[in-house]
Amino acid sequence: MCDQSTPFVDAPATDPALLRTLAAAGLPATGRFLPKAGWVSRVWVGDEYVVRLSNGQYRDSFRHEATVAKLLAGSEVPHARTLAHGDGPDGPWCVSERVPGRTMYEVWPAADSHTRQAMIESLGLALRALHRVPVTADLLPPWLADALAGKPWPAFHPPVVSAALQQVEAARRLPGHDSRLLADVADWIQERLALFAADEPVLVHGDLHGSNVMVDQGRVTGLIDFAEAVAQPADVELDTILRWCAKAREYPPAPDERGLDETTLTEVPGWLHGAYPELFEREHLRERLLFYDMYVELALYAHHPQPDIREAAQDRIARLLSGHNHLDGLVW
Repeated sequence: MCDQSTPFVDAPATDPALLRTLAAAGLPATGRFLPKAGWVSRVWVGDEYVVRLSNGQYRDSFRHEATVAKLLAGSEVPHARTLAHGDGPDGPWCVSERVPGRTMYEVWPAADSHTRQAMIESLGLALRALHRVPVTADLLPPWLADALAGKPWPAFHPPVVSAALQQVEAARRLPGHDSRLLADVADWIQERLALFAADEPVLVHGDLHGSNVMVDQGRVTGLIDFAEAVAQPADVELDTILRWCAKAREYPPAPDERGLDETTLTEVPGWLHGAYPELFEREHLRERLLFYDMYVELALYAHHPQPDIREAAQDRIARLLSGHNHLDGLVW
């Protein structure tokens, strides 16, 4: 979900829902705002504020983001402060400060190699700072807690290590499931759980890709959209970033737009490695990354409403059992 962009100030604040939200936040209805598309929110970008109205698909996502913003206060993590949030007649709403620049998604295609490298190196520094922010081990988005408790799944990431076997059991409840495949998956997961036994959970953004990073003049000015932030091992963040690098077309900022061309991201893992080497220094890193990917594919297989998506996930699960996935095409 892309929530911010350079303001294109040609529209005064006249939308009734926007005016009601600004009033609820105690902010003046002055200035001009650019309406923008999003996956689950209506968004208006102004010179000072970003206003969002949620469709409610992610329960309490704005409250969760506000909780995370408090954790980030005083840290070295570039981020947008939450100014106010609540529920109103138009649905859950949130007003945050606008950070300088545009999304990395918007800037990337026209940026030269030097600027791209600078952006990724700045991102590495921001992530190192994020992963040092103190966090309780039980931090979990409310919507994800709901999903793990048996309610509908609005998204299938980030992975939650302790819930991996739970996804196998959920898949076994599917009519026509492949019982032999799931037995192999259960054994595969059991064999790898020890890799995570000594992990210290950190604050992970959970959905980090080009549309959720603000940049200005080659520098990251803000990590945005913390609706999926969770306490998990730090390399869960790497899992998402590498998936974006390998499958960028699947990460458009809005449903009617296209993701970046993956061939323009081939150097991103290496640049990130240089800026934040600790993220890549975990023992058995590839096996850990395969584990995270298995969780995501299992969640899709067990919970996605579309049969063709579930079938494709089943095929990728079989490939993971043989040790292969999108990581095969990446170099870091």
